[in-house]
Formats: sequence, C-alpha cells, structure tokens
Amino acid sequence: MEEASGKSLATTVIFILVFSFHFASKYLESCKRKKGAINDVDVQLKAEIKQMLKEASSLSQPSTFAQAAKLRRMAAAKEKELLKNQEMHNKEMKSSFGTYEKLLTATKVSTYLMLILWFWGIPVAAISDHLVQPFGNLLSWRAGGSLKDNVMVGVIPWLIVSTRVSKFICRKVLN
Repeated sequence: MEEASGKSLATTVIFILVFSFHFASKYLESCKRKKGAINDVDVQLKAEIKQMLKEASSLSQPSTFAQAAKLRRMAAAKEKELLKNQEMHNKEMKSSFGTYEKLLTATKVSTYLMLILWFWGIPVAAISDHLVQPFGNLLSWRAGGSLKDNVMVGVIPWLIVSTRVSKFICRKVLN
C-alpha cells in the first residue's frame, strides 16, 4: 500500500513541477508584454508624424509644394527616429528577459531529463484499464504493461499528459 501512495505522490509532484514551469513561462511572457507596451515618446512621435503628413496632404497647391515637401521630409525623419527608439526598446527587452527565459528553459530541460532518468522503467501511476481502454499500451510505455486490471503509466507519457494539461490550465487562468 505504501508503494501505491508513493507512486501517486510522484504523479502529483511531477504535475506540480510541470505546471510551475508553464506558469513561470506565461508569467515572463505577460511581464514582457506589459513592459513592451508603447511608451509615451513613441505615442508622441506617432502623433507628430500623423499631424505632419495630414498637413502635407492638405497643402496641394503649386505655391505650397515646397512647404508640403518639407513637412514630408520632417515626417520621414521622425519615422526614422521612431524606428530607432523601437529598436532600442526591443534590445532592452531582449537583454532583460532573455536571460530569464534561457535560465527557465535550461532548468526545465534538466528537470525533465532528471525525472526521466529517475523514473525510467518504473511506473509512475496505476490507472484503471477501463478508463484508458484504447490507450493503455501507449500510456504504459517503458513502465511494464498492466497489472490486476490496472495500466501502469510511464514517466514519459505522464510528462506529456502533464504538459498538455498544465498548458491548458495556464492558458485559461492567465488569459
């Protein structure tokens, strides 16, 4: 009986680990979006560009052609400035969040590999054969098949199922 509770504890711990990785990933993405929002300088530059182009289009007389061309050139210069600001902002975003994303990915991969090596060939859980009727052999991959009308679930199928479920929960909770 103690072995069965240890297996169910393993499934819970694995699911919590997988869920925490997905939650942290979604949290980083949401922080990146919030920080990546358009700043006031960009909004002001866009408004100035729009106003200049509007004024330039209203100057359609031959006598005001030079003034319209000057406004268009000024708008083009402002657009270059806007692009430069956006590129600098994107570089800042990549440098500030890129390290965290790489660290999270490395930790996730190493944890998954550790779990696979730890539970390789050992069933993580036992599920009634009636609940997983057509997929019993798929879930028991590298875990030893079935025992007493129960399907033994291997670590790799459990990681896959946990990943899908945690992605679904994170999508519903954080969006």
